Amino acid sequence: MAAFGSKLIRLSFKRATVIATLRKHSGTAVCTQARVWREQFRLLQGEELIKVYGKGEGAVKAFCSNCGSSLFGGDWPDGPQVSIRMGAFDDDPVIRPQFHTFVADRAPWDSITDDLPQYPERRTQK
Repeated sequence: MAAFGSKLIRLSFKRATVIATLRKHSGTAVCTQARVWREQFRLLQGEELIKVYGKGEGAVKAFCSNCGSSLFGGDWPDGPQVSIRMGAFDDDPVIRPQFHTFVADRAPWDSITDDLPQYPERRTQK
């Protein structure tokens, strides 16, 4: 279990893939997120605090109505995977980035300085 969103929202997940993605969606250089399969995810507390922006317009932004922290993205609360914003964790979630996606869209001033795999757009699993 991980403390999340100033401990007002609690969740549990088994295994996650961490990726860094699209800057325009997040308003920052990257949007680091963990993706877990829906059946591996359980929201333990705080569902009533989650507000969703952009439903039906592509990837959503789900945030805490109490503090404004970005919590989830993608198809929240629907879809086969849950996209969890890594910046919302209060504690170290122990997982680390595994690859970069949408690197073709990164800002001209953004440099990737690690050796993780890079994908110009969405990563497709083989």
